[in-house]
Amino acid sequence: MDETVRYAVGLDVGTENVRAIVATQSKDGKLSVVGYNEAPNMGMRKGILANLAGPADAIDKMLGEVERMSGYEIHSATVSINGAQLLTTKTEGMIAVGTMEHEINEEDLYRVEDVAVTGRVPANREILDVIPFGYSIDGQEGVKDPIGMTGARLEMKASVISALQPNCDNLRKALEGAKLEVEGMVPSVVAAARAVLDEKQKENGVAVIDFGAATTGVAVYEEGDLQYVGVVPAGSNNVTNDLAICLEIDTAVAEEIKRRYVTGSFSGEKDIVIKVNREELTFEREKVDEVVRARLEEIFEKVKKELRKAGYEKRLPEGAVLVGGGAKIRDIEVFAKQALEMSIKIGAPRGLGGVASAVEKPEYATAVGLMLMSIEGGEKLNKKFVQKKQKSKGFLGNLLKKFRF
Repeated sequence: MDETVRYAVGLDVGTENVRAIVATQSKDGKLSVVGYNEAPNMGMRKGILANLAGPADAIDKMLGEVERMSGYEIHSATVSINGAQLLTTKTEGMIAVGTMEHEINEEDLYRVEDVAVTGRVPANREILDVIPFGYSIDGQEGVKDPIGMTGARLEMKASVISALQPNCDNLRKALEGAKLEVEGMVPSVVAAARAVLDEKQKENGVAVIDFGAATTGVAVYEEGDLQYVGVVPAGSNNVTNDLAICLEIDTAVAEEIKRRYVTGSFSGEKDIVIKVNREELTFEREKVDEVVRARLEEIFEKVKKELRKAGYEKRLPEGAVLVGGGAKIRDIEVFAKQALEMSIKIGAPRGLGGVASAVEKPEYATAVGLMLMSIEGGEKLNKKFVQKKQKSKGFLGNLLKKFRF
């Protein structure tokens, strides 16, 4: 193996599919995708594991194909976590750091994080990240990076992203079953945001909507920072299931109708004709549109409630970027724009080399984002995550167990 090349792996564990990407980074910083694959997943419901064997088997087989393609033996990856169990908690903390001449250091930041988090997050939840919105030194507000500054009192306002501890533990067990070490866990929609947003969008204010098979994730950014994460327990599979029930067909046929004929602009006029086992079936366009519209309205109304809960309904200058498998529904951005009353773009990863054209799609946004976080975090990310797993002892250990996105 070329010692000058670094490898990174992103693994998106979705309810319906698992996807992985392997990329290399050369000495000059260029990223090249050298392996990718996806496979059907079993044993998950709405982003939560229902059993360990299904996901472990799907991941193990899928990674075997990725290894053959890339020529790289995969031992660890940065992994997605999803589901309505994800929680955003606003918090703040204050500590005394010493005399007025004291220079603030990383240990001070860990201490103020610990104060801000202690007692604010329930004991049955695992902290995935603490995102500082800003610091205050001796009453001076608006500080983004206090390292090296002097002062006696340090305050911090932050957002804490957490997940239920049993779900995190079970996901690790499933990955252990696939002989894979976890470098870090990242909410799916946050990873997708890393792949499709630029700094200007995050500074001005933007949302990412990860329209997946069984869930729809929402992440809001403003002033360069992640402000909120929420998950709606419904996705594009609900559209498929509604069509299957209302049209009295099986889900495979309903999925084909959704993929080939459904449009978010509802502009189709002719009835839908499809062949199934040499039999020609005809469905009224009006009935199909009625079923699809009802479910999309429900999903995007819940997305709107998440934006309202975050305090950003109709307050995002950059609008929203739509990713995930559901973003492949034709003209879905037209429907989303009307439903959410903001500008909507379809997002996909860009700017990668190698076989990147195969993964520059909305459904690969999360896997690409995880890979980018893995290669950016490197050993530091892995070290912090290992410390978190070990439930480290003592003051510093408890503080170092968190990793940042």
